[in-house]
Amino acid sequence: MSVLSGRRVLLGITGGIAAYKTVELVRLLVKAGAEVQVVLTDGASQFVTPMTLQALSGRPVRQALFDEAHEAAMGHIELARWAEIIVVAPASASFMARLANGFADNLLATLCLATAAPLCLAPAMNQQMWQNPATQQNVAVLRQRGVQLWGPATGDQACGEVGPGRMLEPDALLQQICAHFSSGLLAGARVLLTAGPTREPIDPVRFIGNRSSGKMGFALAKAFVAMGAKVDLVAGPVTLETPSGVERTDVETATEMEEAVLGRVTSCDIFVGCAAVADYRPEIVADQKIKKNSEQMAIHLVRNNDILATVAALPDGPFTVGFAAETQSPETYAEKKRIAKKIDMIAANLVGAQEGGFERDENALTLMWAGGQVVLPMADKGELAKQLVKLIAEHYENRHTIKNT
Repeated sequence: MSVLSGRRVLLGITGGIAAYKTVELVRLLVKAGAEVQVVLTDGASQFVTPMTLQALSGRPVRQALFDEAHEAAMGHIELARWAEIIVVAPASASFMARLANGFADNLLATLCLATAAPLCLAPAMNQQMWQNPATQQNVAVLRQRGVQLWGPATGDQACGEVGPGRMLEPDALLQQICAHFSSGLLAGARVLLTAGPTREPIDPVRFIGNRSSGKMGFALAKAFVAMGAKVDLVAGPVTLETPSGVERTDVETATEMEEAVLGRVTSCDIFVGCAAVADYRPEIVADQKIKKNSEQMAIHLVRNNDILATVAALPDGPFTVGFAAETQSPETYAEKKRIAKKIDMIAANLVGAQEGGFERDENALTLMWAGGQVVLPMADKGELAKQLVKLIAEHYENRHTIKNT
């Protein structure tokens, strides 16, 4: 049975070209078994028709605040109580401003103010509108009040510009709604995850780095969200799209990654160190590009702090999972690493081989813990991430249960 079976979703649509995508979202929600009540603003009705939405949802579309057919019995309050979740997609800049300032001048805004249900917005607007300080101030206010923002994504826009402001795709929004109602082992858990490489500068144009693509870490972030977790992703320099529902922080060096992790780790339940963090960095970084003045050049390296070991050593720290990327004997080296750093689990993988590892879409892992291990054979990293997250969730739940017994 679908996690959305019988769930009551109030779907608000505001005026914006992205409203056409919401028609597909209605179809997906109904197909998944949800009860969907669509509420249109006047602006939204310029882009999509009530007839189409009624046909897909099986319910009359609501538009007017002062509707005699419903308001005789305080219909807007009844509808606000009916909803288990309110999702506004697209959420225009104008509508977000209304909510931030508490205006109740249309039916949808009134419902959002009158409900106790979680409120989730999928912003969609021109990239300049999204980055305008007024919009960002409204975003900050809404987040402070507990409103969830899903997106926006970055990419091509209907106006011809490129940047942040695209509404998340219908399947991504469906995933977010499913995660909200998820009854999985990680529902409500807070996950802090690192992914990708780090770059240690030598001079303004050169750096020491590695071949990590970040694909495994980003796949894990997506899988954790699907299990109901709240995910905070600290990413090194990669060119990957942020998975929907993930809060992302971009860093470049190992020191920046360490600072980002330590600034967030005290509020997380699970920490997964998937990033390929540089072990060493140049002791001195040149202010200007180094010229070829001799046949040899020596760079003195100093050791970076071990982020994974630092997190594992925290008093009452999170459930900690590490990765060991090795070119030979991965299980042997990974087990030594797990014991030395005192982490709960470690995933060992072979890199530099003909299949899997860095810069590939597939991988194979051996997940190890005290007293046990399991081999996850070669698979697409997205599928592998689902298997890995399920195992992490089971062991986290076991430790959590024992801890609270």
